[in-house]
Parts: sequence; structure tokens; C-alpha cells
Amino acid sequence: MLRARITAEMKEAMKAREQQKLSTIRMIQAALKDKDIEARGLGKGETPDEDILALLQKMIKQRQEAAGVYEQGGRPELAETERAEAAIVAGFLPQQMDEAETGAAIREAIAETGAAGPKDMGRVIGALKGKYAGRMDFAKASGLVKAALAGG
Repeated sequence: MLRARITAEMKEAMKAREQQKLSTIRMIQAALKDKDIEARGLGKGETPDEDILALLQKMIKQRQEAAGVYEQGGRPELAETERAEAAIVAGFLPQQMDEAETGAAIREAIAETGAAGPKDMGRVIGALKGKYAGRMDFAKASGLVKAALAGG
């Protein structure tokens, strides 16, 4: 479903002559094609949507980091381009969970996995990734899980 949406958005960008959006979507498709080739090499089929969501999150993080580097280097125009690309990529992700939803999901995952302490953090994060791929910022969630498990 996500693949079809990416392709449809690319066609719309072509018709509207939105060059930046078009180049960003082509960049997404190239990364997706690399991911598909990697999956075929491992004997798997087409990359599933949850892996595509993870790929998109990784691309956003890369763009944000690059924007920061450009800002520090005195190149605000390049930083703005990176931020614009990140925003376009983010448009393909489902709506992100707010802090209250994230906290509730973490408590639920801890209860489901029977996690008792920090050593169970991997199981909790794995459960969260299975349910909330693309909707949760796992870098922030990791700290919240660690705090919840340390308190319990």
C-alpha cells in the first residue's frame, strides 16, 4: 500500500512540476529498490511496509543530521534543502504518536511482555516496533522504556 502511495505521489509531482518533491520521491524509490535487492539476496520477497517505514524514518534522521552539519558549516541554504526533503519524506509516515499515547503503549508493552527490569528492555522495544513501526520515535521511546523499567 505504501509503495503505491509513493508511486502515485511521484506521478502527481511530475504533473505539477514540483522538482524538489519529485527528486526526493525518486531518492526514496532508489533506497527502496536497494532494500528490495537486499531482501532478494536474503531469499525474502518484496520489502514489507514496516521495513519501508523504518527506511523512511532513517532517511528523515539522515536529513536532519545533515541539516545540522550544514547549519554549523555556515550553509543555511543547504540546511533548508535537507529540512525540506525530510518534510517530504515525513509526509509518507503515519501520524506520529504524542507523548501520552507513547506512554500508554510502553506501559501496555511492558505488561504484555512481562518485563521486570532493565534487562528486559530489548523485548519491550521489539514489541513496540512490531506494533508501532513508523508511528513512534524509538530513540525517545527507548529512554522512556528504560526509565519505566528502572522504576519497576
